[in-house]
Amino acid sequence: MTKMLDKDARDDLIARGYSRRQLGEVAALVGAGVAASSLLGNSAAFAQQQAARGMKGGVRIGANECWTGPFPSGVAAIASAASVGNWYDPDNYRGDLTSTVAKVEGIPEANIMLWPGSGGPLVSIVAAYCSPTKGLVTADPTFESAWRTADYLKAPIAKAPQAIGKGHDVKAMLAANPDAGLYYICSPNNPTGTVTSIADIKWLLDNKPADAMLLVDEAYLHFSEAPSAVPLMAGRKDIIVMRTFSKLFGMAGVRLGLTFADPEVQKRIMLFGPAAGGLSITAMACGNAVYTEAALIKARRAEMVANRDETIAWLTKKGIEVQPGSQANMFMVNWKKPAKDVQAALLAEKVQIGRSWAIWPNVSRVTVGSTSDMAAFRAAVDKVYKA
Repeated sequence: MTKMLDKDARDDLIARGYSRRQLGEVAALVGAGVAASSLLGNSAAFAQQQAARGMKGGVRIGANECWTGPFPSGVAAIASAASVGNWYDPDNYRGDLTSTVAKVEGIPEANIMLWPGSGGPLVSIVAAYCSPTKGLVTADPTFESAWRTADYLKAPIAKAPQAIGKGHDVKAMLAANPDAGLYYICSPNNPTGTVTSIADIKWLLDNKPADAMLLVDEAYLHFSEAPSAVPLMAGRKDIIVMRTFSKLFGMAGVRLGLTFADPEVQKRIMLFGPAAGGLSITAMACGNAVYTEAALIKARRAEMVANRDETIAWLTKKGIEVQPGSQANMFMVNWKKPAKDVQAALLAEKVQIGRSWAIWPNVSRVTVGSTSDMAAFRAAVDKVYKA
């Protein structure tokens, strides 16, 4: 089984204290590729998606998907690329997308790695920097994929509670494990939508152990107007910034993601992420077309904000508590009763909302959908919810 890892990866794991049996477990994770990222990283979301598939004509505001598909330029690019789908990469789609991203972000092309979504690289980064002796530190609640992967690898997991309406408490994160292998910041955070300031991210970057890695997950950045952590990468080899096209760009099913990091860091991630090579030319063509659509990005963000604010105002007027501070396409609703019961009642009305997290069992994440989606959500809440 360990043959699924190349020599550099095996040597890296041995140096971090893995036993032969544990090497086999990591090899199994790597060999499973993207399937492992789905299984380990988001089993609760997968269960929601399965439920929604049988809900014809329903409202899907549970998985943080975008309410609409790629921009028209992206759809046209997909169609064009599909016509030459008999070739692996006939017109340098990979190079074109990398060049476009480099220009937009103002970073060297060598600092950019393309992936089929962001689930795979997140699993790979945890595998690359965590071990039974080097733990993972995150906020709580946050996106669970890193937790599940670290647990699979038997790496210690430390969680710093997330204050309501705030970004990550970076000082609490460092205190939770001052000698971790990986510190994970999701900003805007999933599920709260709150942003961790660049000043706080920089503080953690400057105060964490020198041999630890900082991962900043910016999956929802385009839904906010918050600044990116990408400029913090300059001259450093201890920070990774991760993006996905699955959210504002409406490409969840197309599968495309990015990691930004020093080339040596990218090489280490790749030791545990062979699936990064399996990119569809249709995904790369679509990504290249949409990444520069600044006006459309701004308009889609504005549409989301209007729908989010209208629904939060309605819930508040109705006396239902909504956690403040979201700058993304989601918000947290405190039902003051088990969230799973409210979820089930709304699903019976063909409105699928998001799940709860163990730290807040009475709170559901609600994805912001289209104007009609949110109107249907409000009508369903009005029908089934009694304080």
